[in-house]
Amino acid sequence: MPYPPPTRAEWLAWSSFDFANSGYTTVILTAIYNSFFVTVIAPLHGFSAGESTLLWTVLLGFSHFVMLVASPLIGVIADQRACKKTLLFITTTGCVLSTVMLAISGTDSLITSIIFLILSSIFFSAGENLIAAFLPELAPADKMGRLSALGWSIGYLGGIVSLLLCLTYLDIGQQYGHTLQQLIPYTAVIVALLFTIASLPTFLWLKERATPSTLLTTPTFTTAYRQLLNRWRTLHHYPDFFRFLLTLSIYQCGIYTVIVLAAIYAQEVMHFTTEQTVVMILLVNFSAAIGALLFGVIQDAHSSLLSLKLTLILWVIAISIAAFSHDSNTFWLAANLIGLSMGASQSASRALIGQFSPQQHSGEFFGLWGMSLRLSAIIGPLSYGMINYLTMGNHRIAILSTLVFFLSGLLLLFFIDEQRGKNCANT
Repeated sequence: MPYPPPTRAEWLAWSSFDFANSGYTTVILTAIYNSFFVTVIAPLHGFSAGESTLLWTVLLGFSHFVMLVASPLIGVIADQRACKKTLLFITTTGCVLSTVMLAISGTDSLITSIIFLILSSIFFSAGENLIAAFLPELAPADKMGRLSALGWSIGYLGGIVSLLLCLTYLDIGQQYGHTLQQLIPYTAVIVALLFTIASLPTFLWLKERATPSTLLTTPTFTTAYRQLLNRWRTLHHYPDFFRFLLTLSIYQCGIYTVIVLAAIYAQEVMHFTTEQTVVMILLVNFSAAIGALLFGVIQDAHSSLLSLKLTLILWVIAISIAAFSHDSNTFWLAANLIGLSMGASQSASRALIGQFSPQQHSGEFFGLWGMSLRLSAIIGPLSYGMINYLTMGNHRIAILSTLVFFLSGLLLLFFIDEQRGKNCANT
């Protein structure tokens, strides 16, 4: 039975979560806290520059490994119990509280900072999967690209708002005589407050359309584990979904590397100040919002695969420019091309997963999507960290290594049949 048609309020409520959680990605993982951890917190506790970068990638890698294991199980449970919204509330609360604890930890305790960084990352990743699993319920296949693009665009605007708030806070704090080392940890509080406020429309207006399974006779985790094993055995019935998961895992390695290490690269290689880095990420988010909207139109008018192929080509150009940049103007160009690529590729990826997912198993299929993303988030940044460490801190060689992921992903996209994938999801 088809789902009842969603309202515009639900579309906005769903998209508002992208706005809400983008502050965590932008401020904690991309622009401010990541660089602060690598250049201040870890060195204060005896780590060298190369060791600090490696530590950051190892910590995020561990959190993503936890979600690599947990994501499919959470997706199965969400479908069994029809509780995506309840689980989303739990993960949002967990992310908000652990992000606040990053501020309280400051620079005094490395162990405490590590614990709450890992926890906040785990809760964030789980929420990212759960909100995405609503997509097949909210739009038919020919409109998923547009809705996914709307969410990503609003999300990048959320990143801009969070960065502007943090930049204003840092500027005012310095005027009152405080140092950046004292001020930066409390940008995490701004992120947590914005996450809380902006996610309220999601919990007020977004409906849970799924119905609980009537076949539950054993504990949820036992059933979920069995169903997950059965799903792996039947993925050959969804060949294009499976191929796309593999392809996604590869090119997302490059995307995640850029997300978590762009600010570090800008400061270590291009010698950007914290303020310059924040301004750069602001512009990247603006470019990403444009990219998501622009390529969202291409997705629905032509195909998501075409959109992805174009964006991966753009990724290759952008990374090449960034790796060989020796002046700020060239690097600014690369940064904005990265923004266009990032918004378009992530929007198209989520839409394509939605098109390849049966509605009644959306949580399960997006759980597998989350597992692929977590695998990418482990391999990509860790490979960068290892190459950076082995080359004595050479970030240019490390960033060039991401081209392998983008070029391999581009090649594998040619082995996916988009229409066949859609047909399998509807049978």
